[in-house]
Amino acid sequence: MKPSDKSIAEDAIPAATVILLRDSTDGIETLMLRKNKDIRFGGMWVFPGGRIDAGDYPESGDKTEAARRAAARETHEEAGIHTDPNDFIWFSHWTPPPIGQKRFTTWFFAARVPEHKEIIIDGGEIHEHQWMKPLDAIERHAARTLDFVPPTWVTLHYLSNYTSVDELLGVFTSRPPKIYETHLGKTEDGERVAIWQGDAGYEAWDAKIEGERHRITMAKSGFIFENSFEEY
Repeated sequence: MKPSDKSIAEDAIPAATVILLRDSTDGIETLMLRKNKDIRFGGMWVFPGGRIDAGDYPESGDKTEAARRAAARETHEEAGIHTDPNDFIWFSHWTPPPIGQKRFTTWFFAARVPEHKEIIIDGGEIHEHQWMKPLDAIERHAARTLDFVPPTWVTLHYLSNYTSVDELLGVFTSRPPKIYETHLGKTEDGERVAIWQGDAGYEAWDAKIEGERHRITMAKSGFIFENSFEEY
């Protein structure tokens, strides 16, 4: 499924999202929003965010600063929360393969919010919100009561390894952002596989190559995550 020599980021629309975090008696919770079923990615559960607008760019043109501003703006528009973009920690960046007409290359940030912050969804693009424990969200996805895309799944998996917001943000601060430029392959059974850096099949876009694993197989029975390469 390897495309032409086109850059994986070419023509992708810059976007940003922020994972809002709070501590609970049972561990970390993150805010998730359900998109209007009548729009793109309708019905899916997402983190607050959206495309970077021209007005988000500072005079310097710095893309990461623009992404911070966009994530803060979208969080207010979608969930009614005022956040300080200077508090955002950039921990990953996701770009889908150059397949399809509309793709987003997305900065992922993380930030703490006060435990009792009121959420006010916009009722247009967003129709529902829930504070979720990362592992609970993954289990609900496996049970097919929640729908989300592989970057959301991997992010929730990352969060699920930590027990407090302080611990998680400390890890994010100490590590460089993880860069995901997704390649696609297929299993012998024809199931789609999202493949990331470090996987033996990454460079060849070939899910059948044996070796290191860093991938999600989008099987009929649900997502299957395999990782022997990346630290989470």
